[in-house]
Amino acid sequence: MSDVTDALALPDARHRVDNGRWLEHTGAVALCAVAGGLQFSIALAQIFLAIAILCWVALLVVRRERFEAPRFFWPLTAYAAVTLISAAFSGDPRASFIDSKQLVLFLVVPVTYRFMSDTRASTLVTVVVTCAAASAAFGIVQYGILHYDNLGQRPQGTLGHWMTYSGLLMIVICVAAARVLFARSDRMWAAMVLPALAVAVAVTFTRGAAVGACAAIALLFAMKDFRLFAILPILAAIFIVAAPGQIAKRYASMFNMNDPTVRDRVTMMRIGGRMVQAHPLTGVGPNMVQRSYVGYRGADSLVGPDGVVHINPHLHNNPLQIAAERGLPALAIWLWFIVAVCRDLQTRFRSNSQRFLSAAGLAVTAALVTAGLFEYNFGDSEVLMLYLIIATLPAAADRSDRSAIA
Repeated sequence: MSDVTDALALPDARHRVDNGRWLEHTGAVALCAVAGGLQFSIALAQIFLAIAILCWVALLVVRRERFEAPRFFWPLTAYAAVTLISAAFSGDPRASFIDSKQLVLFLVVPVTYRFMSDTRASTLVTVVVTCAAASAAFGIVQYGILHYDNLGQRPQGTLGHWMTYSGLLMIVICVAAARVLFARSDRMWAAMVLPALAVAVAVTFTRGAAVGACAAIALLFAMKDFRLFAILPILAAIFIVAAPGQIAKRYASMFNMNDPTVRDRVTMMRIGGRMVQAHPLTGVGPNMVQRSYVGYRGADSLVGPDGVVHINPHLHNNPLQIAAERGLPALAIWLWFIVAVCRDLQTRFRSNSQRFLSAAGLAVTAALVTAGLFEYNFGDSEVLMLYLIIATLPAAADRSDRSAIA
């Protein structure tokens, strides 16, 4: 009787394995398409993400797998929970809950963890660098030929905003530089693409992304060899000599406290601080900063028509935006997430496990946090998705190695 039962069960088991292989291959391809498609269209990337998530869920069911994710995913789940609590106490809960749909993007972490092996991770990085090269070339054409050469009209590739465009290029600069410095193969293409990526970021006039990329490169140099810092003055001199006057002036304005955009940032810090003081536990609610902005403007409303923006959709600063919008507990959890990611990546880097991928993850985290002092990039869906993919790759590659050994 047991032989008959085994004979009947065997085809079913083979069917599950065959379906699992098809789902795994489709999910991995879809995730690579997400990482590449982000450079061109958020709608396209989200379609592929939906496919990848469906394949992941189907694998959990078909193969009866248990849910797995790296440890830093749990701070994200806590952050999501606190966000929903903040939405419930918002002045307009419906608008806040609708805005909270972005939390679904956190599923990128377990999906990447499931589908990306060491080989697939390398392929995904190549896809990202190649797509970013095409996007950078288009942005340079926009600047040099199509006259996207001023603050009113900046290069943005095929995306909807130059901040998103520059943020994605910043992340790919980190990945390409890490591949050049730490990878054992495929370094030539990354080295060839890096100059175009750097130029594309510079011509967007986006100072935060440029500063974030510089911080990441400095970190990679420190991790590789401190003597590489000797290159930095040379790069700075090349930029000063080669950069058009309007671009050089834009980056020099970071140090001018009378610059309207700098004064606007100071105003946002004051208004954000008032929001936190008034709502320290739950904030004003997701998607409510712009609605609440005028009410907390106070003495800053006396600022005249000198270019200072009076109403902002967000506060151009990750910690301040999170605290004002979702409360101090949310900020604490977000900091927990950043620390957890850094500890995970640093441990893998020191153990020589996925050294290149770990270096890339640390670099993109440094860039995200540094640029996030000047821009709310954690709330930018495209930037968030690509960041989470890159940060998860080392853990995913380690997981696949352990599975192969087992």
